[in-house]
Amino acid sequence: MPRVIHFELPADNPDRAAEFYRQVFGWNFTKWQGPQDYWLITTGTGTPGIDGGMLRRSHPGAGTVNTIDVASLDEATGRIQTAGGKVVAPKMAIPGVGFLAYCQDTEGTTFGILEADTSAR
Repeated sequence: MPRVIHFELPADNPDRAAEFYRQVFGWNFTKWQGPQDYWLITTGTGTPGIDGGMLRRSHPGAGTVNTIDVASLDEATGRIQTAGGKVVAPKMAIPGVGFLAYCQDTEGTTFGILEADTSAR
């Protein structure tokens, strides 16, 4: 069964936001060495939970996005559309991680789906 594996926090000022989450929860932030400004968030170890990422807010009102692990991105986007959802950002490669798409459910809530593939370029 596909599960939530990652979350993304949008931030107007990533340095300020990272400091807030460090102070409040003790989370660690590491700047990703990929093609865009992105910070990996480690929320802890040894207890249930997931890690995430932070990116610059792209538009007002952008909220937290959960990403769900899928075996096949193409099959999952087909099921999403058949069930009344939409693909709002098509399949893209995340180098060394896999393939990602952003979708919306029937209520307009945005979520990500990720097909892991370390050969993605």
